[in-house]
Amino acid sequence: MKVLVINAGSSSLKYQLYDMTDESVLAKGLVERIGMDSSILTHKPTGKEEVTEVSEILEHTTAIRKVLEKLTDKEHGVLNSVEEIDAVGHRVVHGGEYFKGSALVTPEAKAEIRRLFDLAPLHNPPAIMGITAAEVNMPGVPQVVAFDTAFHQTMEEKVYLYPIPKVLYKKHRVRRYGAHGTSHQYVSRIAAEYLNRPIEDMKIITCHIGNGASLTAVKGGISVDTSMGLTPLEGLMMGTRSGDLDPTVVTFVMNKEDLSISEVNSMLNKHSGLLAISGSSSDMRDITDGWEAGQPNETLAFEMYEYRLRKYIGAYAAAMDGVDCIVFTAGVGENSIVVRENVCKHLTYLGVEIDPELNKIRSGDPRRISTPNSKVEVLVIPTNEELMIARDTLRIVQEAK
Repeated sequence: MKVLVINAGSSSLKYQLYDMTDESVLAKGLVERIGMDSSILTHKPTGKEEVTEVSEILEHTTAIRKVLEKLTDKEHGVLNSVEEIDAVGHRVVHGGEYFKGSALVTPEAKAEIRRLFDLAPLHNPPAIMGITAAEVNMPGVPQVVAFDTAFHQTMEEKVYLYPIPKVLYKKHRVRRYGAHGTSHQYVSRIAAEYLNRPIEDMKIITCHIGNGASLTAVKGGISVDTSMGLTPLEGLMMGTRSGDLDPTVVTFVMNKEDLSISEVNSMLNKHSGLLAISGSSSDMRDITDGWEAGQPNETLAFEMYEYRLRKYIGAYAAAMDGVDCIVFTAGVGENSIVVRENVCKHLTYLGVEIDPELNKIRSGDPRRISTPNSKVEVLVIPTNEELMIARDTLRIVQEAK
């Protein structure tokens, strides 16, 4: 069975095509600058040269048509016909309370995703565009939606509710939903497999830290707490997002600076975090270079980021009454030696001890960076949200037959 996984953004579309008989990637690529006459399609078939095409792609339907043309191209393709694609899986950020797992695309499912536009205005609308475009280009092919929030639907009421008037939850479903659930679920399962331990007996803290970042406490294989909230703004300090702050900051700044709701929302989501404190970049690689060079703004940004990250690790160890394993994943988690080192050297009270040489190794495979004497296993595991979506898509389509 061949599954096409699509991650649609407002002006971009990522894709991977899997052969699920062995979970191999047949091809992957990216369409950028959708809506412009100079859109870029980068296509990489496995075992063949990468190709790039610049053309006018004004909307997602054309983008997917171009992708399918590349997948079936005689020279650069990996399929003889579009009919070889058995199912399509879509990444959707917000599933609210309605979706407790991945689901078949139906009119009801699409209506619910649209109803959640207010909770994920940057992500859910493009997802619908991707779903619609796939339906137009591949009529009759089963479509599945996988949600970043679904893994966190196991949180208890005492965890997901905010201490505000409960009528806001009853009327508008204001609560903690979390995000990056597909990644947290994937790396926690891989951690248990790598350590050859039943996940049902484990307490794992998964650190998905990239430009967007979140932590999840995974106890017995389920999410019991996570750092992102109603939206992906809450929690850790991120590349351009503020993370946790006093809610009064919002009204205070709006009043003092005469800002609108949209302006302050933009400030907190796009102009805060590492970018705001460093004044130069939202990229941890640039921040690390500045920190190592002794630049004061970059040093402050690095120290704030690391401090807030280990505070959450400590909180989740307390929430689960202990921790067996800490997992670093995503762009920063997988690649930043110094972030991992500085976080872990402040976790000695948990019995964490990392091996500096193991921590320096760069690999695309899961690996241990803790010493044999460490009371907590510390792992680096490359995330693979696309594979998780492909697996869910395969399972759901087979169950529906």
